[in-house]
Amino acid sequence: MGCWIDLTRPLDEHLWIYQDGDYADPPLLVERWAERDTAGFEVWRLAMGTQTGTHIDAPCHFADGGATLEALAPEDCLGTYRLVTAENLAAPCFRVAWAGESHLLLDARAPIPAATAAVDALLALPPPMIVMVGNLKVAHGDPLWFHRRVAQAGKFLAEDTLEDVGALPAAGDIVAMPLRLVGVSGSPARVMVRAKV
Repeated sequence: MGCWIDLTRPLDEHLWIYQDGDYADPPLLVERWAERDTAGFEVWRLAMGTQTGTHIDAPCHFADGGATLEALAPEDCLGTYRLVTAENLAAPCFRVAWAGESHLLLDARAPIPAATAAVDALLALPPPMIVMVGNLKVAHGDPLWFHRRVAQAGKFLAEDTLEDVGALPAAGDIVAMPLRLVGVSGSPARVMVRAKV
């Protein structure tokens, strides 16, 4: 069996928190709640936003009336993937040899802008989830256009993964598992891939 590549960012004091103008996501808080010498066991308290660290966005994060996180079925959280790169999406006539994979793994680390028609063709493919490494640049004036289009297409987006992971295999197995939260716009997640063997 091949080795798993863990794309998940560590949840620690070095974690980047999204900020834009006057808005900022909730900070990550990890503090000791109970100690073994007083309570007989150790418990930690966590506080964070639904989009903290590596996370999965539900469609409602950007689309009115979009599905909340619990609409993501467990079987949609693991399976096989096909790699698509930013270079693949640079031309409007995007095509991919689709072989029934359950996920798209989008390597968006190259600073090449994607064509909007190519993004729409990508979103027309069947997988309910896209896992993105890097941040896709799109030839569009709205910096959140890609996220809005993913949500409008009713798809889930796993993002804010580690980027310094080297080359990604063209196809393989994938796990993108959120917490089992209900009625929310997303969840921190563990995201891993491994090459097809």
